[in-house]
Amino acid sequence: MIQTLSKNLRRRPRQARARRRLRGSAARPRLNVFRSLNHIYAQLVDDDSNRVLAASSSLKLGNGGNLAAAREVGKQIGARAVSLGIQQAVFDRAGYPYHGRVKALAEAARACGLQF
Repeated sequence: MIQTLSKNLRRRPRQARARRRLRGSAARPRLNVFRSLNHIYAQLVDDDSNRVLAASSSLKLGNGGNLAAAREVGKQIGARAVSLGIQQAVFDRAGYPYHGRVKALAEAARACGLQF
């Protein structure tokens, strides 16, 4: 019998390949996205000092697994970045396709003034 790997296990090598190329700094942090079935999370990470500069998630929203929640998380992380004086970021989609909730989060962060 042939065993198939789950989507999450197939995503891990893609994530590792991207992480080898992407580096965040204090001036231009890495905007990391994690998507689960029920929620979406975003973090601004400074890889030079291994610190999370800002974070946002859909945990406190009613239904966190939809496009509206992803847009709200994108607005929150974009506003927090601008309040910290961060204008540019490196977008790390962590192996997820740039589609649906990941795309909605990115567009909402861009609408707040974050460039990547």
